[in-house]
Amino acid sequence: MRTGNEPTTARSPLRMRFWLSLWGLIWTAFGTAVFALVGRPGWAAACGVLFLVVVVDLAMVVRHLRQGPHWQPGRDIPPYEPDHGGTGPRR
Repeated sequence: MRTGNEPTTARSPLRMRFWLSLWGLIWTAFGTAVFALVGRPGWAAACGVLFLVVVVDLAMVVRHLRQGPHWQPGRDIPPYEPDHGGTGPRR
């Protein structure tokens, strides 16, 4: 929930997630290749599945980075009123 006191210079963790995904992509590709070469098909398949997960995550991160900040509220959007409790529906 936005309270109106968020920092104006907050940064998205997408760049960090991008670099961690690249790191994971390298290690899963390496693991898949090594396990396939030493004759461990189960471990190679597990690394291959992780490789696919990392590729999908990396594609989503790149997509979000290319979209830019258009989905985030800008300075012209007023902050939400803080929730003071007691007036909304109970969960």
